Amino acid sequence: MGRCRDGYVQARLDDAWEWWTASVEEAREGRWVRDAVERQVMADIMAATNALHGGRPAPSTEDAWHVRIGRIGRIGRIANWAGGLRLAARAGGWELRPVVGRRPGDPVGMAEPLSGVYAIGEQGERGMTRLLREGRVPPEKEIARAEAFLTGPGSVEDLELFFYDD
Repeated sequence: MGRCRDGYVQARLDDAWEWWTASVEEAREGRWVRDAVERQVMADIMAATNALHGGRPAPSTEDAWHVRIGRIGRIGRIANWAGGLRLAARAGGWELRPVVGRRPGDPVGMAEPLSGVYAIGEQGERGMTRLLREGRVPPEKEIARAEAFLTGPGSVEDLELFFYDD
């Protein structure tokens, strides 16, 4: 949702998934066990970014006006993740790092899943900024890919299911 170049958007999404997956694997293999603060931060992120539609795509009609308004709301929900993650990282003292073209840290800790998810929220912020400045709505494909990362089975929405340290 930032640049129009599909390759860059796809690289960001792919790398975000890599960072997210590394975090899950480290936790499942017992190399990273979240502490009480990390568990609470994840719970707070989920509460702060919970879409009111329950994670399912918002209803829409074929009317062009409704489609455009629906996309704007969807971009806004994606962008909201960036602010929530910046607050969480700041509160916990974790550094959000760029993920595109980089490997996750070793050992993995709380900064990795936050950074991976932040890459998608930041892309939403860029799309919203472009929308407000230029009036251009990101392509449907970009919005749908970001939503699939954030909501639905096997996504960030299922965050707590990936960790067995509670």
